Amino acid sequence: MELNREPIKNWFGFTRRERRSASILLVIIFIIIVLRYSVPESNIAVENIQTGFSGIDSTAEITSSDRQASSELFVFDPNSASYDTLIKLGFASKEANTLIRYRNKGGKFKKPADIRKVYGVDSAKAEKLIPFIKVGHDSSDKTVITSYQKKRVMLDINSCDSASLVGLPGIGPVLSGRIMKYRRLLGGFASTDQLKEVYGLPEETFDLIKERLYADSSAITRIKINLADYKELRRIPYIEKYELSAILKYRELAGKIAGIGDLVDNRILTEEKAGKVAPYLSFE
Repeated sequence: MELNREPIKNWFGFTRRERRSASILLVIIFIIIVLRYSVPESNIAVENIQTGFSGIDSTAEITSSDRQASSELFVFDPNSASYDTLIKLGFASKEANTLIRYRNKGGKFKKPADIRKVYGVDSAKAEKLIPFIKVGHDSSDKTVITSYQKKRVMLDINSCDSASLVGLPGIGPVLSGRIMKYRRLLGGFASTDQLKEVYGLPEETFDLIKERLYADSSAITRIKINLADYKELRRIPYIEKYELSAILKYRELAGKIAGIGDLVDNRILTEEKAGKVAPYLSFE
């Protein structure tokens, strides 16, 4: 019996065009396979790079934290302190060498504040070290060292500068700048608790610094509520626009606002809000 091969030819046979297409497809597949194994994957390269950078960052963090951990504050005389002593106090190597070169060229420290004059010494670091500088200090005087170490300098947040704030634990240049900006916006701090309102200041940082701060409320810029126009009154912290309009309307009707109690009694301000804004108002 003769086998009919026609169906088989129809099933497995290729036309000339189909053979050409298949050949091109095979060449493309071959090229892809070659490229796949000869060229490194981009995502692997990126991952390796990222790992490398994270390793560098980790090393930098460790170095920084080690330096902070190893530094300690004690009384010293910048006219005689050695390189190792300066490093122990937290000076960077470059800063320590600069200070020593200053001395070698005839420079002398007559008072603690003279540390500010040394070029290259960070201003915030200088402010932090000034309480521990004693010109002519005997390094064997452990009693003096102990008393200085226990001394805590209280800062008035209404008069201190940004460099003093940077000397506080957990406060860097960014947070220091935000505190200064918020102080200007308020017209001064009525309470240290208002630091909690500073954007980005963590509660744990506030807990660290609150015992070293106080607010002298006499430094607050007060607004004369009976004379100020709308633009001036807009500077009053915590008050909404509709409340300002109500205050102006009441002043127009009453002639004068005698005290913060007037605004509470007439339901213009709540007792809570009145307590917040009272330090910023003058009722003359």
